[in-house]
Amino acid sequence: MLLIVGLGNPGAEYARNRHNVGFMAVDAIQRRHGFQPWRRRFQGEAAEGTLGNRRVLLLKPTTYMNNSGRAVQEAARFFKIPPADIVVLHDEVDLPPGKTRVKTGGGAAGHNGLRSIDAAIGQDYRRVRIGVGHPGVKDAVPHYVLHDFSKEDAAWLAPLLDAIGANAALFADGKDSTFANRLHAASHPKAEAPKPSPSPAEAPPPPVRHEGEPPAPTGGESSGGAPTSGEGSGASSANGDNSGPMAAKLRKLFGL
Repeated sequence: MLLIVGLGNPGAEYARNRHNVGFMAVDAIQRRHGFQPWRRRFQGEAAEGTLGNRRVLLLKPTTYMNNSGRAVQEAARFFKIPPADIVVLHDEVDLPPGKTRVKTGGGAAGHNGLRSIDAAIGQDYRRVRIGVGHPGVKDAVPHYVLHDFSKEDAAWLAPLLDAIGANAALFADGKDSTFANRLHAASHPKAEAPKPSPSPAEAPPPPVRHEGEPPAPTGGESSGGAPTSGEGSGASSANGDNSGPMAAKLRKLFGL
């Protein structure tokens, strides 16, 4: 069995916090793949289902962030799941908003939820780090992560959560690099190449003068409209696809 853990804090007052993006991510997986309803279990909320051919337990610890390891340890011990088969999705202030990294092992980097999990099961589990940006001052980080995402964040958050749900089977199969590439493509779509400007019309050949004829008038008359610069050459918008199921949920959540 694979254990996929989303980190966050329980309660409606924390639901839209940056610190709760791990909860949002496993919610997206649960909805996308028809997992069983959430139910109280293992000091958290758990839902069972499958990704590809693998049986999976989704877990949202309700111990509050600083004690997340207690819930993870209890679920892992019950199902005899080794750290290599545990994936933790969490917020990361050291990555720009919408940027993701997938890694195995490593330190907690100041994240109290990871620190608790490290103490409970060791560090050899897999992590999906979801960038939420940094406030710029270290002392401001606690307030920043316990503050709601802005309405502007919905532009990258909705397609990213949709992509996590849609591609979860990839990391269930151990295809972490492919999974990471899909997330990057979803939150950083490529803009279309600018269209080439229209070629200027070819100028007509100068009139032929015969000996004895007066020169043609040069009074500045226009021989045709000049091509309009800039029109039709702009790149299309690089905003992510906001038509997925998470987009509708976030629009409702943010009051858009």
